[in-house]
Amino acid sequence: MRKKRSVRLISASAATAILVSLPLCLQANTPEVTQNVVLDGLESPWDLAFLPDGTMFFTEKCKGLSVKLPDGTVNNLLGMSGTDGYAMTSDDLVCEGQAGMNGVTLDPKFADNGTIYVYSASRTGDNPAVNRVLRLNVNGDLAGVSDRADIVTDIPYKQVATEHPFGGPGAHNGGRIRFSPQDGFLYVTTGDNHNSSLPQFGDKMGGKVLRIDGDGNAAPGNSDTTPDGFDPRIFTYGHRNVQGIAFHPESHQPIITEHGPWHSDEVNALVPGGNSGWDPRPNMAGRADCPDDYCGYQPNQNEGMDRKERAAYMPMTDFETYPDAMTPLWTNDGYSQGISSAACLKGEQWGDWNGRLVVSFLGIGFGGTPLGQRINVIDLAADGPTIRDMTEMPLSMGSARFRGLEMGPDGALYVANDEGQIQRFTAE
Repeated sequence: MRKKRSVRLISASAATAILVSLPLCLQANTPEVTQNVVLDGLESPWDLAFLPDGTMFFTEKCKGLSVKLPDGTVNNLLGMSGTDGYAMTSDDLVCEGQAGMNGVTLDPKFADNGTIYVYSASRTGDNPAVNRVLRLNVNGDLAGVSDRADIVTDIPYKQVATEHPFGGPGAHNGGRIRFSPQDGFLYVTTGDNHNSSLPQFGDKMGGKVLRIDGDGNAAPGNSDTTPDGFDPRIFTYGHRNVQGIAFHPESHQPIITEHGPWHSDEVNALVPGGNSGWDPRPNMAGRADCPDDYCGYQPNQNEGMDRKERAAYMPMTDFETYPDAMTPLWTNDGYSQGISSAACLKGEQWGDWNGRLVVSFLGIGFGGTPLGQRINVIDLAADGPTIRDMTEMPLSMGSARFRGLEMGPDGALYVANDEGQIQRFTAE
């Protein structure tokens, strides 16, 4: 399979400077951060999107899409199958495991067109479930949605349970969606579904980052840098389970967070046509057969073992097989702790942290691994990027399973957690 010319945004000299593992370190002028609860009693809130006046759209994985108005009123807009109290319910939208209604984002021209996008699992009739990207119009009074159009309909969904950790249906589902502030295209992150035939194969949308327009069409230029025969919507491939994406505040290069397989959560800077190097197929790279033809947790998938030994057997980024794979910016000191979302802090109130990347962790604590529920603040250089510094954000209300991060128009960081809260992090 011939690889076309690849445009690299990271220079060779910058790549050699990328740090694979960094200690947490204190900043010289860190802000004082305060947490408070904005909404409570939710059911697995997953993602957030804001209007300039503070109106907050949010998804709950097994319930649907809602909006909180500036006066505190909450309108339930689009419900999943089996839900009550929503202005509209779509019976094809389903929830199981990690899948359901995941990402949400607003059209950059929302003020003119009132358009919102969500990523959701869907099952119609007796057909297998899939993940879809839905485009909807929000009513002028923000009390309902209409004109649903499914602009992507073929993102794979794990259909049946396997013996793997977290092995139920809907596993490794991806689901974050964001518009780039530079090129205006919609980036869609997907997962490998515990299916080894997805990440390295260009006819399937699992284990990819897609780059499309608001109608679901491929962004021009995608196919210039991916291998021959790849679906033109694919921007990067060879991913495991991407649940976070943000854009560098200066270069606008897309930065993703990718869950590791009992080792090596990754932060990656994407380049067009890049291969993230994840390939869990059996009977290759020195491996033999694996459970359900998926080697993603081998060589000992259900018990703790030395993370370096595991990484050598089943690498997150397999440079031996794919020497041109994208080099991770960071690998979490070789630990897997459930890295989830990403955003960039904005505003002078954040002091030295203004413009820095924040990434969240759900926390796993498997096999002696530290639990690791936290939010890291990462200083990325403008050229490269490379990681210059990293620290851990103080948590005045304590840790949680931090699922989603998004900056609000008030300069605060809003955080959704699996415990059913949306919290507001303010800096002074």
